[in-house]
Amino acid sequence: MLIVGLGNPGKEYEWSRHNLGFMVIDKLAQDASVTVGRRECSSLVGRVDIEGVRIKLAKPQTFMNLSGHAVSCLLAKIESETPVKQLVVISDDLALPLGKIRIRERGTAGGHNGLKSIIAALGTNEFVRLRIGIQPEHPISDAKGFVLDTFARSERPVVIETVEQSANAIRTIIRDGALKAMAEFN
Repeated sequence: MLIVGLGNPGKEYEWSRHNLGFMVIDKLAQDASVTVGRRECSSLVGRVDIEGVRIKLAKPQTFMNLSGHAVSCLLAKIESETPVKQLVVISDDLALPLGKIRIRERGTAGGHNGLKSIIAALGTNEFVRLRIGIQPEHPISDAKGFVLDTFARSERPVVIETVEQSANAIRTIIRDGALKAMAEFN
């Protein structure tokens, strides 16, 4: 199984709203005492056992808008008749309030450029995704600037709690499937 967290590489993006996918991958790796640092398919990857299943964790290093290249390369290495069924993508979502998560078995990109890139590269939207809300309580005029900006210090406790909840949701997807995780976390 392949779990991909979307984000942008580089120190300057570490606490950015667009890097929630990376944060969840880092949390899963930390909990399993592994490193996501081996280079493969323009990504940083690590192998881990979660819920008794051998998992590849990945953080594409292609920048958000080109994530599809890395994901399609990683999926091509999965020995399965339907490798896309082995994929879970974690991304931020500007349409969900900060701290909310949504799991879906399939769907559109919803305006998210990383998901657009993956859907285009794979030729399907039939993969599980976990979306993490970043929507503020106030209107924003510059969506691109907002997603690339760092979380305010006051938001960080909510972010840490949401990353933990998202890691638990991923464990449920692995153990019990997406439908069970949807019922528990949506």
